[in-house]
Amino acid sequence: MKRIHITTLLLSVLISNAQTKPRARELGIPFEGTTGKNNAITDVPGIEVGYKTLIEGNGKLDVSKGPVRTGVTVILPKGKTPKNYPIAWYNLNGDGEMTGVANIEDYGLGYGPIGITNTNSVGTVRDAIGQWNYKKFSEGDFTDFSFGLPIVAETWDGMLNDINGFHVKTEHVWEALDNAKDGPVQEGNIGGGTGMALYLFKGGNGTASRTFTIDGKQYTLGVFIQANFGGRSDLMIAGVPVGKEIKEYKPILNDAKRKDGSAIVIIATDAPLLPSQLKLVAKRVAHGIARTGTFSNDSSGEIFLALSTAEPITNEKGTMQTWKVIPKEHLNPIFKATVQATEEAIINTLIAAEDMEGINNNKIFALPHEALLNALKKYNRLKK
Repeated sequence: MKRIHITTLLLSVLISNAQTKPRARELGIPFEGTTGKNNAITDVPGIEVGYKTLIEGNGKLDVSKGPVRTGVTVILPKGKTPKNYPIAWYNLNGDGEMTGVANIEDYGLGYGPIGITNTNSVGTVRDAIGQWNYKKFSEGDFTDFSFGLPIVAETWDGMLNDINGFHVKTEHVWEALDNAKDGPVQEGNIGGGTGMALYLFKGGNGTASRTFTIDGKQYTLGVFIQANFGGRSDLMIAGVPVGKEIKEYKPILNDAKRKDGSAIVIIATDAPLLPSQLKLVAKRVAHGIARTGTFSNDSSGEIFLALSTAEPITNEKGTMQTWKVIPKEHLNPIFKATVQATEEAIINTLIAAEDMEGINNNKIFALPHEALLNALKKYNRLKK
C-alpha cells in the first residue's frame, strides 16, 4: 500500500477547503454567547494547533499494513516555547488514558505541547513530544529536564483504522509540532480525530471559543475536542432529538462491534486562574457535552484539561512565586463560556466531518446537513 502523506502544499489546500466549509452556526443552528475571531481555541493568544493525518489503503484489514485512518493532533499552549502554564484535569469517566496527570495534580503546571491520538499510539506520541522538547529546549547537560512529562490523551479509532498496526510514528508527531500555528483550525476528519465516530455519525475534531468580561476586562476561552462517543438515539442538537429524527445513514460495520468511544477536551483561557480554579472549569465540560445528549456510557472515557496562559511570576532566585487570579465568586462567566463553547465544538465536529470508509469496508456516514436542517425546522429551532 502507498501511504498518503499530507505535504505542505496539500495541507494548504486542505486548510483553504476547510475554511469554505459551513460551520454549525453558519447553518443557522442557534448557540449562546459571543465567539472570538475564529471561533476556535486559537483565539486565546499564544495557542497553536498542529495536525498530521494518515490515510492509506482500502478493503480488508491486514494488521500492520492497513487500511490506515488515524493521525495525531498537538496543542501548544505557549507556542513553540518552554514556558510553563497553570493547568488542571478532571476525569468524568476513566475508560481512557492521559499521561502526565500525576504531575498536573501535584504541581498544577504544564510544560510544552499536548498530544491527542488513537489509543494504541499514546506511548509513541508521548516519547516523540519529549524528544522534540529536548531538541528545542535542551540546556545541554545531563541534568537537563527539557524532555518533561508530556501530556498525551487518546480516543479509540478501531472501527475504521488498523489500530494494532501502530502507524503513528515519531516523524509524524514532529511534523505536526513543527507546522503548528494559530488562526483558523481544521475540524472533522483530521489529525488524531481522523478515524473517530460521534453519536454513530462521523466524528473527529472540533473547536469553538467565547469572549466574556469580568470587572471591565475582556477575556477569551477556547475549547478543542477530539470527539468519539455517544449512541445515535442520544444525539441532541439545539434541544432537538436529531438522533431519533434521522433514522438513515447508520454505520456499515461488517465485523466491528461498536464500543462507546471517548471525549478528550482541552480548555484554554487567558483569564488568570489558579490550578484549583481550573479544575472547576474542567468539571463544567460535563455540562457542555451533556447538552448534546451523552450520558457517559460505561465504556466511554471522558477526560478534560483546563489551562490558563496567564502564568505566575517567579522572582529571580526562584524562591517566591506570585499569582494574580480572579476570585472564585467571579468565575460564573468562565463556567458559562466553557459549557457554551464545549457544546458548539461538538456540533462543529459533526458538521465538518465527512463520510469515511475504513478497515473491512466499514463505513461511517457524516451527519447529513439537509436532514439536520429539516429536523431543526420541524421543531422551529433554526436561527432566524
